[in-house]
Amino acid sequence: MPSIRQFHLQDINQVNNYFYMILSKFPFHFAHFHFSVLTIPPNGIIGTEPQNNNDQNNHLQNSNQPESSISDKIFNSAPKMGSYKLGDSTFYSLIENYANLGDFKSLENVLDRMRLENRVFTERSFVLMFKAYGKAHLPEKAIELFDKMCYEFQCKRTVKSFNSVLNVIIQEGLYNRAMEFYNYVVGARHMNISPNLLSFNLVIKAMCKLGLVDEAIEAFREIPIRKCVPDSYTYCTLMDGLCKEDRIDEAVSLLDEMQIEGCFPSPVMFNVLINGLCKKGDLTRVTKLVDNMFLKGCVPNEVTYNTLIHGLCLKGNLDKALSLLDRMVLSKCVPNEVTYGTIINGLVKQGRALDGVRVLLLMEERGHHVNEYVCSVLVSGLFKEGKCQEAMKLFKESVEKGCKLNTILYSALVDGLCREGKPDEAMQILYEMANKGCKPNAFTYSSLMKGFFETGNSHKAIEVWRDMEKNNCIQNEVCYSVLIHGLCKNGNVKEAMMVWEQMLGKGCRPDVVAYSSMIHGLCKVGLIEKALKLYNEMLCLESHYQPDVITYNILFNALCKQSSISHAVDILNRMLDQGCDPDLVTCNIFLRMLREKLDPPQDGQEFLDELVVRLLKRQRILGASKIVEVMLQKFLLPKASTWARVVQVLCKSKKIQAVIDKCWSNLYC
Repeated sequence: MPSIRQFHLQDINQVNNYFYMILSKFPFHFAHFHFSVLTIPPNGIIGTEPQNNNDQNNHLQNSNQPESSISDKIFNSAPKMGSYKLGDSTFYSLIENYANLGDFKSLENVLDRMRLENRVFTERSFVLMFKAYGKAHLPEKAIELFDKMCYEFQCKRTVKSFNSVLNVIIQEGLYNRAMEFYNYVVGARHMNISPNLLSFNLVIKAMCKLGLVDEAIEAFREIPIRKCVPDSYTYCTLMDGLCKEDRIDEAVSLLDEMQIEGCFPSPVMFNVLINGLCKKGDLTRVTKLVDNMFLKGCVPNEVTYNTLIHGLCLKGNLDKALSLLDRMVLSKCVPNEVTYGTIINGLVKQGRALDGVRVLLLMEERGHHVNEYVCSVLVSGLFKEGKCQEAMKLFKESVEKGCKLNTILYSALVDGLCREGKPDEAMQILYEMANKGCKPNAFTYSSLMKGFFETGNSHKAIEVWRDMEKNNCIQNEVCYSVLIHGLCKNGNVKEAMMVWEQMLGKGCRPDVVAYSSMIHGLCKVGLIEKALKLYNEMLCLESHYQPDVITYNILFNALCKQSSISHAVDILNRMLDQGCDPDLVTCNIFLRMLREKLDPPQDGQEFLDELVVRLLKRQRILGASKIVEVMLQKFLLPKASTWARVVQVLCKSKKIQAVIDKCWSNLYC
């Protein structure tokens, strides 16, 4: 067997070649290592010649100087050593190394040297660089390099490099730029790049993110023309876009279409559709979709269960959501913080904060730590239900268990204390909050102002407003609404008008609360014409700025005091035309007006009966039923014809018969 000293020079060159290529991939600095130099004597027999002590001493003396990476050393010294000839694969290794490091300056140096030496540029090298630009969040650099590929580096561009750059742009969320790049490349004949399935998937994603769902459908229909076959990702992306545009039926129909085309759905796809249907509140179709999911062999995962639980909570079916939580555990699908947080939030919205605390304990028993979001929701819910001691106890225990104190959690505590009529204690929490580095937000200050106004301390409320300005906290519509409402409620209408003007001057649009408060303040001081001017101004705004029943009741009450019955009826007609239903307060105002301001007085039975009929004609069933309840409470019976229409609309014959049968069975038991 030949010894290592008898290997031919060619074999050693190959060994060295691989040796340098491998080392070039490692960016380590070898300042503290000592190497032997591999030498080739004239006779071609290999040996190792140790470095002398002087070389080692020189190395130690220069150890404080910055060392370049081993790849640079090999790159520069390999040709001088006589055992290694630089090749294109070595340059690729260097490009890969620098791309992984994000060292773009060194990448440019390598490209310049390759160009000077007339090296062959391969597309895979550019793909590496595109990915590096993506990681560094430099999409424009990737586009610039793509343009240079052909002209400066004589490298042919294909759909692979095109997709790589397109993906970089989309990952940065620059969807309009992605569309521009796509149209530029595909539309350019000289590039001769035809999109493949990945290209379509990327551009459909960009279109859906921009809300251009119809354009996305057009691109989807173009896929077969380009001799491509849509995959599950294509369908899933398009379904998600349709669901976000509230086009659920079209998304569900795509599910049937893809199965006909032989593409099997995935759990992710079902989750997208389930989420869309849950947001729409169509739980019947959700149930069928889940059954279909099982039939297709797709097992529900954590996302599926979380989506279903969220949908049930939105519809108020908390008991079903809790039972689904148990089923989730039995299915060996582990609930996470999102699952428990969704259920707790749903319970709090239904006024069941204590049940939410029990779910929190269950969450902790299963190894999940309480987070700031869940804690703030529960603290706020307990305060709203008047359970101050329980809220404070939960807050302290959560902090002891390691719950991070942040602005949201502190704000929930400040708001709760103000609801309990303890704004001074809330102010102390605000100081503590600032000392611990948590900056109060607009909600924190608004809650505190509201608390001081409710306790009649307008002076401190205004001080809070000024502190808000000093601390450079942005004063939004809610802050202005609280200030205007508090000033008007305390009779400071002149000051409220000044704040109103300041609000408009800053380009901040008043919300419904601010308008209603200002109208109420003007009516209290007898400036009804100015109040009506603001009301008419509201009618000209967008739908979410339209007057609500509180605004109308303020105006009705003011007009009643002035005995302007005809004017009040005109506004009532406009109220019905605007889609706003009267409530108990509206009915009481008009009943008092008819009883006290008319001669002879009327009991209001005919007026309310007519109001019920008008609401029924407009298919406003809920509003009509509320008026009927008021009439029955006041012993003002509706006419027989009106009563028949109400029963026909509100009651279903099968349900009525079921109730009657139950009554009979109870009588005979």
